[in-house]
Amino acid sequence: MKLGKGMAGVAIAALVLSGCGNSNGNDAGKADKLKVVASFYPMVEFTKQVAGDRAEVVGLIPSGVEPHDWEPSPKDVAAIQEADLFVYNGLVEGWAEKTLESAKNDNRVDVRATDGIELIEGTDEHEEEEHEEEGHEEEGHEEEGHALDPHVWLSPALAQQEVRHIQAGLEKADPDNKEEYKKNADAYIEKLQALDEKFKNDLSGAKQKEFVTQHAAFGYLAKDYGLTQVPISGLSPEQEPSPEQMAEVVAFANEHEVKTIFFETLVDPKIAQTIADEIGAKTDVLNPLEGLTDEDISKGLDYIGIMENNLAGLVKALNE
Repeated sequence: MKLGKGMAGVAIAALVLSGCGNSNGNDAGKADKLKVVASFYPMVEFTKQVAGDRAEVVGLIPSGVEPHDWEPSPKDVAAIQEADLFVYNGLVEGWAEKTLESAKNDNRVDVRATDGIELIEGTDEHEEEEHEEEGHEEEGHEEEGHALDPHVWLSPALAQQEVRHIQAGLEKADPDNKEEYKKNADAYIEKLQALDEKFKNDLSGAKQKEFVTQHAAFGYLAKDYGLTQVPISGLSPEQEPSPEQMAEVVAFANEHEVKTIFFETLVDPKIAQTIADEIGAKTDVLNPLEGLTDEDISKGLDYIGIMENNLAGLVKALNE
C-alpha cells in the first residue's frame, strides 16, 4: 500500500518519537538505579546480594589482581566521586581514606564494612620476637609489626556483620527501598548462617587444630572455629619469610606431623612448595577470596562456593 506524502511524514515522525520514547525509558531505568562502587571481590559480592536489581554495582579491582598492591587510577577516583554509595572493607585498601578525601561528594554514602567489628592484630610470633630484639626502635616498624588483620570476610560469622553494614549503607542512600534491602540481606545472611554452622560442625571434631599457610590471611577463621593458623609469612602475601622463620615453620610442621601446606590463589606458591618438599608434605589451595580467578569465574563460583571448598580442604588436611 502506498502512502501519500502527508501520511508518510506522519508515519516517519511517529517512528522517530517511538524510538526516542524507548531510549528515554531505558535511560530512566538506569537513572533509577543506585550507582555503587565496591573495592574488591567480597565487597562486590556482598553488595550485589543485598542490592539486588536496585543498583548497578561496579568493582574497582579486576579479577586476578592482588588487592594489597592495587592503586586507583584517575578514572577510578572519578567513579568513586560520582557514586551514590562506596563500599570498602578497610585496612586492605590503603588508598581508600586519602582517595575519599580527594573525591569528596556530600551526597555519597561511604561504608567501611569492618566498622564496629573487633579486629585482631596480624602479628605472629616471628614478628613479635623480631620486634623485641629490635627494642621497638622505630615507631613505624612497631605499627607495621602490629598491623591489624584485614581479612574479616574469611569468617562466615563476621561476614554477616559486614553484610549488615552494607545493608545500612544502601538504606541510607536509598531509603525508599529500605524493605527490599532488608529482605535481600536477611535471605543472604540465612545462607551465611548455614555456612557458619557447617564450619562449626565440620571443624569441631578435627583431629588436628593447627594448619600451616603461606600468608597470614586466616586469623579470623581460625579464631572463630577453634583453630590455630601457623603462617609462613605475614599479612602481606608479598612478604618474604626469613630463613629463621622458614626453619621454625619446618620444625613446627615436623613436630605436629603436618601433611598439608596451604598456599593462596594470586600468590606464587614456591615458598609453600619449598617447605612441603622439605617435610614430605603436599600442598593445597586455601582461597583468601581477595579476587576471583578466571577458573573460578568459568565454574560459576561465588563467596559461599569457595568458602565451602576452603572448608573441605581444611577438614581433609586436619584429619589426615
